[in-house]
Amino acid sequence: MKNMLYIIVAVVICVSLLGVGGVFYIVDETQQVVVTQFGQPIGMPITEAGLHFKMPLIQQTNYFDKRILEWDGEPNQIPTKDKKYIWVDTTARWKIVDALKFLQSVGNETGAQARLDDIIDSATRDIVTNHNLVEVVRDTNDIMEGAAEAVDTDSMSQSEELEKINYGREEMTRNILNEASKIVPQYGIGLIDVRIKRINYLSDVQIKVFERMISERRRAAEQYRSEGQGKKAEIEGEMAKDLNQIQSDAYRVAEEIKGKADAAATDIYAKAYNEDPDFYAFLKTLETYRETINSETTVILTTDSEYLKYLKNSGAPAK
Repeated sequence: MKNMLYIIVAVVICVSLLGVGGVFYIVDETQQVVVTQFGQPIGMPITEAGLHFKMPLIQQTNYFDKRILEWDGEPNQIPTKDKKYIWVDTTARWKIVDALKFLQSVGNETGAQARLDDIIDSATRDIVTNHNLVEVVRDTNDIMEGAAEAVDTDSMSQSEELEKINYGREEMTRNILNEASKIVPQYGIGLIDVRIKRINYLSDVQIKVFERMISERRRAAEQYRSEGQGKKAEIEGEMAKDLNQIQSDAYRVAEEIKGKADAAATDIYAKAYNEDPDFYAFLKTLETYRETINSETTVILTTDSEYLKYLKNSGAPAK
């Protein structure tokens, strides 16, 4: 029993000594490790998470991040191809793809950030200086395609013509990424993406840029108004056409109904006249009296007038 107790105590003491001496080390899921002995790398980088062993005292562990890291540069004043000075602020995403080469070349993330400052800023300057300002500002020519049709291009002065782009900001950032990606692998770095975060203009450039932007938006607005007026005229034309068709059809149907009604009335009158011609003549005469005689009417008739026939007999005693 005492021997077992001694053994357990000895094992605990050995484990404690090994832990104090740095035999064990843990690699997290987000980390990778390069082991160095007297400052020199030993073996390949360890990227597998878990518990690992090293020689105590003489070997050291150097931890590096495996995740995507952020680089945010300082704004730089850069001249464009058309001699316009602008402030360009870029940002990038990168990661450590070769921890051993990274340790040997830049040492740590601070050294890598400084190296990326030089590489990305240089690539940005090279690309921007080879393109006009409009290429840096705009991505497409969409805003111009409608504006050019909205005005008479023959009457437009050369200074007012909108400048077309061949590349645009998106293509330029891809070129910056490609240029910088040719250099960073020697430092164990993989460049994932580069973006132009912000562009600020110098005061003299700013006025010209705003004037151009206002001109482009006005031309685009004029095109939209012109298209709207054309659409309005088309809709109103279709509406007038449909209205005329509806009125024409309604008039035709109404005339058909009136014709049928007149025919039916004529037929009724004819049948009634044939049944009793004297009674029909009497009714028509009464209608004539109603339409032609009132309290203010004075009528002069001869004694043999047909018009007076029923008036003469109206006061006769019944037989």
